[in-house]
Amino acid sequence: MSYNTTIKYNMDKNIVKNLLIRLTIGLYEQDITKDEMAQVTEWLSLGYLVHEEKQYRLPSKYRAGTLMMTQTGGAYLQVVGANVRDLFIDESALNGAKHGDLVIAQRLLGKRGAPTAKVVEVIGKAESYSVAILNVKEGLKSFVDIRNSHPAGLELSQEYLASYVSGDLVKVNNQDNTIMERLGNISDPLVDEKIVLAQFNKHDAFEDDVIALAESFDKTVDIALYPDRKDLRDLPFCTIDPVTAKDFDDAICYLPEKNILYVAIADVSAYVEAFGPIDAEAIYRSFSIYLPHRSIPMLPRQLSETLCSLQAHVDRLAFVFELHMEGTKVVHTELYEAIIHSKRRFNYEEIDTFFEGNLQPENRDEEVVLANLLKLRTLTDALREERLKVGYDFHSEELSMQLDEQQNLIATTTSEETPSHGLIEDCMLLANKAAAERYEHGVFRIHEQSSPTKLQSLYQELAGIGLIVEPKESMKETIDFIQEEAAKRDLVSEVDTLIIRAQMQARYAPDNVGHFGLGFDAYTHFTSPIRRYSDLIVHRHLKALLAHDTEESSYVLRNIDALCFSISEKEREASAIEMRFMQRKFARWAAEHINEEFKARVNSTDPSFTAQILEPIQGAEVTLSVDTSVQLFDDIILRIDNVDITTARIHASLVKKLDTDPMELV
Repeated sequence: MSYNTTIKYNMDKNIVKNLLIRLTIGLYEQDITKDEMAQVTEWLSLGYLVHEEKQYRLPSKYRAGTLMMTQTGGAYLQVVGANVRDLFIDESALNGAKHGDLVIAQRLLGKRGAPTAKVVEVIGKAESYSVAILNVKEGLKSFVDIRNSHPAGLELSQEYLASYVSGDLVKVNNQDNTIMERLGNISDPLVDEKIVLAQFNKHDAFEDDVIALAESFDKTVDIALYPDRKDLRDLPFCTIDPVTAKDFDDAICYLPEKNILYVAIADVSAYVEAFGPIDAEAIYRSFSIYLPHRSIPMLPRQLSETLCSLQAHVDRLAFVFELHMEGTKVVHTELYEAIIHSKRRFNYEEIDTFFEGNLQPENRDEEVVLANLLKLRTLTDALREERLKVGYDFHSEELSMQLDEQQNLIATTTSEETPSHGLIEDCMLLANKAAAERYEHGVFRIHEQSSPTKLQSLYQELAGIGLIVEPKESMKETIDFIQEEAAKRDLVSEVDTLIIRAQMQARYAPDNVGHFGLGFDAYTHFTSPIRRYSDLIVHRHLKALLAHDTEESSYVLRNIDALCFSISEKEREASAIEMRFMQRKFARWAAEHINEEFKARVNSTDPSFTAQILEPIQGAEVTLSVDTSVQLFDDIILRIDNVDITTARIHASLVKKLDTDPMELV
């Protein structure tokens, strides 16, 4: 067999990876799309697949996965779709593949030692898409990757490049090394959004057929069309969200006299049919993306901000958990499709103001809702206290950016969890937990306990700031001790950040292993189907179970392994886009303040020194040049030396350490 390293697959690498996971597990003919079938047919002709009993699958001879290079030049194949040992691939058997590439490898059988393999085909490069910037050197123009200034791999003549000027940006398809789109110029702050979206092949606009379908639904809910739904319109539901929110996933109603909590969730599955045009786009996006100035929704705004959104004073379809409580224990749950009518849309600030005694109801509906919320807070405070006996409470500040019309950074604010946030969080946790307890195989949100290696690194970091950790009998006791010591040093959020870094990353999985951070035996995501595809799948699965439709349930779960893998990756992508956009805004701000001095705090000393600026804006991370001894979390004055707008990197030097020692016990 001749080995092929030519990249000829036009689909997104993550989509191809998803396909390979399903082929590893076994993929039925009817579950293969037209685009996927073209690739399946080719792989079958090359012998990478077998076709048996109406299923296509990778035989044991072949494995698919991503490459992790070693310092010796070889690599390990991290197999996707199967719980097997990583395969070692010698440098001579890489067949041109590089770190992070998606490949198909042939197992080498009969050799002693660790399992080995050789690459037979490179399916996708580590980065499917990239952004390149035009560089002019000695009169010659060329495109280089904005991440590292390496050549972008575009074979373009100087005649073709004549229409480009220095700083022009393009989106590059790394599969075939072609320019996909002209983005703008690096000098324009408005191009930052285009850059971060292009790197992950994200887009805001929906196709015409998706918009047409979203607009085809009736703009109002006619209860006569839903005789089988429970009518809850008389119950005093309300929503509590950020003041800027437009998509309202959840509404709550608490009846203190019965000690029943209703958690109503937007019934997206009533409008988004599986495998339809909207669903196809939703699964590709998998998550809504939230930038400081706007959102990029998972669903068309005709649904996400209107018909699916649980707006006040209109009838809406909902999927409802009815939770019967005894004290802080859920003793009985009911789950059903319903119609609700929210009495009021609150924001968090209003509810906090009410809890402080400074907000009065304006009508009878508000009077009832607010009185019930006051009693609900007593319940959720008790729920939180119980939860934290086994789970963890990590303090984190949410950073918000204020941008001007040209998307330049003008201010930052931070917000911590308030009583209103805590109330909603514990209501949603109850519903998510109740959903996970209804099945044994499906979409779970899992969080595994940290590895000993990560914990040891954490203890060493803490020792560097004078916090010596002697592991206790349980991890809960150990982390509680660390947090108590951090509080004495006024380093609560900083140390919590270190603890979080040492944890395994929460992810979606088809089999339950529990949620370490929350201390739950089973947990899933049920409460945000407008902005998370995982929740939409959970809704479909639960509806099939409620209807005792084993065929539909089996259909929903048929490719659940691949789906969990895919949405976990898309979640990381959405987070990366949001973070990289903010980094670009920080860099542009810093470029306007070269040679100026700012207060900052050292947030890393290994492998290099970095610090976060504390004022007048907060959160900008800089690479720090030091000529004296500094420790982790030292407060300092730094001077911004230079800024690379292209890579969004800020370089600064230490001016002096501040007298205040954040390490000192209070």
